[in-house]
Amino acid sequence: MVHHRQMSSPEALVGPAVDLDRLHAVTGDMRRAMASVIEGKDGPVRTALTVLLAEGHLLVEDVPGVGKTMLAKTLARTVDCTVRRIQFTPDLLPSDITGVSVFNQDTHGFEFRPGAIFANVVVGDEINRASPKTQSALLESMEERQVTVDGHTYPLHPPFIVMATQNPIEMEGTYPLPEAQRDRFMARISMGYPAPAAELAMLDSHGGASPLDALRPVTDAATVAALVRDVRRLYASPAVRQYVVDLAGASRRSPQLRLGASPRAALHLLRACRAHAALDGRDHVLPDDVHELAVPVLAHRLLLSGEARLAGLTEARAVQDLLAEVPVPARAR
Repeated sequence: MVHHRQMSSPEALVGPAVDLDRLHAVTGDMRRAMASVIEGKDGPVRTALTVLLAEGHLLVEDVPGVGKTMLAKTLARTVDCTVRRIQFTPDLLPSDITGVSVFNQDTHGFEFRPGAIFANVVVGDEINRASPKTQSALLESMEERQVTVDGHTYPLHPPFIVMATQNPIEMEGTYPLPEAQRDRFMARISMGYPAPAAELAMLDSHGGASPLDALRPVTDAATVAALVRDVRRLYASPAVRQYVVDLAGASRRSPQLRLGASPRAALHLLRACRAHAALDGRDHVLPDDVHELAVPVLAHRLLLSGEARLAGLTEARAVQDLLAEVPVPARAR
């Protein structure tokens, strides 16, 4: 039996007024635009928008050819903002990502030439094909939204999101992402194979020109940045915040795991829940939001114990076990 704790009424304790009508209008346009290219994948599209509104970064892991890069490029195309793509290869250098200081003969001084990370939307294709040294070049920018080169720090302007794709680590020529890198990604999703009807529709729509070529921006960077600020203000009751902390704490004590959720994971989960609630038209977070997002936000950060791995347990299953174990705050009547 699931135990419940009492939760205060969200209607009585909401934060400052948020313009949910504007948020719904803009994100609705974005979802429809993305659905015209990514057919039959409403779940991944919604998660991508959730991560964007929550100021996070998204990792899309799946086998080749299921639309990982297309999802990232489609989200980038719906927003009128700066977009850069990084094709991760074994010979990619950290300076290709962050930028480099070069000597200018005319001024007799060094000047900074920004790398590919200086954009609102950065599409990192096959991130786990680069060396760990190159992967680590993303750590500062993803967490602190800045880049330090030769002792000088350069800010990255909002909105800023890294949408990276990777192939399963069992595939040839891949390097597993280190724990610190995985922890920077707010969520990890898989595209999965399309349903037969969606695949048939894809053959028709993508058989000639790509629908991505016809996609036009439906909003701009300034509007998205304003929506992000709105989402930050959505109300999360003390009981919901405690529930998130309890889940993270339970993961650290679980015998199934040798590495549990970090404090950053708990922060990312709450941010994602606020964005998820906003997409549903609510100005407050519910435990349902936590249940919906716990697997994509937490699973990729966890490390299974040797016994759990031998027993065939997955990280996603471990998160589901935690959800079944930790008491849920009761909804207000």
